[in-house]
Amino acid sequence: MLKLNRVHHIAIICSDYLKSKHFYSEILGFKILLEVYREERQSYKLDLEVGDLYQIELFSFPGPPARPSRPEAVGLRHLAFEVDDIEEAIAHIQEFGIAIEPIRIDEFTGKRFTFFADPDGLPLELYEK
Repeated sequence: MLKLNRVHHIAIICSDYLKSKHFYSEILGFKILLEVYREERQSYKLDLEVGDLYQIELFSFPGPPARPSRPEAVGLRHLAFEVDDIEEAIAHIQEFGIAIEPIRIDEFTGKRFTFFADPDGLPLELYEK
């Protein structure tokens, strides 16, 4: 049987590299591990650390097509990030003028969660520990 240890990384293609770099590193606070520019592809690749376990690879390419998010399309639905205090996390995100949905309660776990979006409209979730 195949043994998968964990998710190694999540790759995201953005339309505006500097705007997305700021969003993920400065607003969400992910640590920049490595940033490279690949001349032959006219593409940046930014490795970001999420906690101590995960990485997000942020890519830029010239003229990427938009990804449908709403109505929900087949494929990746959203990325969820665990937080200790959802109200504190919401307040931080709102300081940057980012719209965030009202808190909901997961009907199966009783945990609180909410959604917001990255600069390209990718749905992101905050899920309270």
